[in-house]
Amino acid sequence: MKKWSMVVADALFGFYIALITQVPAMINSTYKAPWLFRNGHVHTIYPNLFRKVEDVVYQRERMTTPDEDFLDLDWSVVGSDSLVIISHGLEGNSLRAYVTGMVRTMNQEGIDALAWNFRGCSGEPNRQLRLYHNGDFEDLQSVVTHAAPAYRNIYLIGFSMGGNINLFYLGKHAAAVPKCVKGSISFSVPCDLTDASIALGRKANSLYMKRFLRLLHEKIKTKQTQYPQLINDLNYEQLKTFSDFDSRYTAPIHGFSSAEDYWQKCSCRPWLEQIKVPSLIVNALDDPFLEGGCYPRKECEKNPHTKLEVTRYGGHVGFIALNRQHRYWSEQRAMKFIKDEV
Repeated sequence: MKKWSMVVADALFGFYIALITQVPAMINSTYKAPWLFRNGHVHTIYPNLFRKVEDVVYQRERMTTPDEDFLDLDWSVVGSDSLVIISHGLEGNSLRAYVTGMVRTMNQEGIDALAWNFRGCSGEPNRQLRLYHNGDFEDLQSVVTHAAPAYRNIYLIGFSMGGNINLFYLGKHAAAVPKCVKGSISFSVPCDLTDASIALGRKANSLYMKRFLRLLHEKIKTKQTQYPQLINDLNYEQLKTFSDFDSRYTAPIHGFSSAEDYWQKCSCRPWLEQIKVPSLIVNALDDPFLEGGCYPRKECEKNPHTKLEVTRYGGHVGFIALNRQHRYWSEQRAMKFIKDEV
C-alpha cells in the first residue's frame, strides 16, 4: 500500500509540474517537431539509437591541464577565423551524433569546430582521481584560453551538462572570459541541478537513470584500479539516483559537503544575470530530464544578454528536423543565432 501511495504522489506531483510549467506563455519558439516525435521520450531516445553522422573527420590534440592531467580536443577546421567550442553532456563525448551534427553544420557554414572531451570521456582514463562535474569551469576555461590566440570570434555551444558548464563559466567567471568569446548557445540545460535531479529520479525516467549509473560505474571501477586506497565500488548496485551517486562520489571527490551542496553551488541558474555576452538557452517543455527551475524565465528576463527559448517538443538533446541537409533544428538554430544575434 505504501508503494502505491508513493507512485500516486509521484504522478500527482509530475502532473502539478506539468500544469505550472507547460503553459502556452512559455512557448516562444517556432520549432515544429515532426508529428512522430511529439513525445518527450521518443524524441530523446531516437537520435541516440538511430542518428548517424559519418562525414566528420577530427584531428585530435592532447592538451595538458594545470594539474598535470590531460584533455583530448577534437578539431575539425576549414580555415576560418571563427570557432565554435562544443561541450557534450553527461557521459557523452565528441563522437556523439548531436556533437558531430553540430560540427558538420558549422563546417559547412565556414566555421571551425572544436569538440572537447571531458576528463575520462575520450576513450582513455584521465590521470587524476577527479573526473568532471557540472561546475567544472576550469577545464572549459583552459580549452578556451588554449584556442583563443588563433581566433577572432569564439562561440560556446553546450548540450545538457555541457550547457550548464558554459553558462556557469560565463556568469560566475564573467571577468575572466576572453574578449574573443562573442556568445553561447546551449540546449537542454539543467539550469537548476536540484530540480533536474528530482526529474530524473522519477519512476518514468528509471531507464535513463539506470543507464547513467551503469556508465558511471565503469569510470568508478577504473578509478578504483588507479586509486584503490581512495575509492571503491562496494555495494554500488544500491545506488539508485543522482542523489546517491553524487553523495558518495561527486561531492567528496570534488570538494563539496554533500550532493545538495554540489547542486546548489554548480547550477548555472543563479549566475545567468551576470553573463555579459549574448547567450541563448533552448529547453523543451517535454524534456524528461528538466522541470521547474530549469526554465529560468525571470533570470533571463533580467539580463538583456540572455534569452530563454522554450519549445513545446524536443525531448532531451533532440530537436529533430527532417530535411535534405540532414540538419537537426538545433544545428539550424545555433547557426541562425550566430549569424543574426551575436
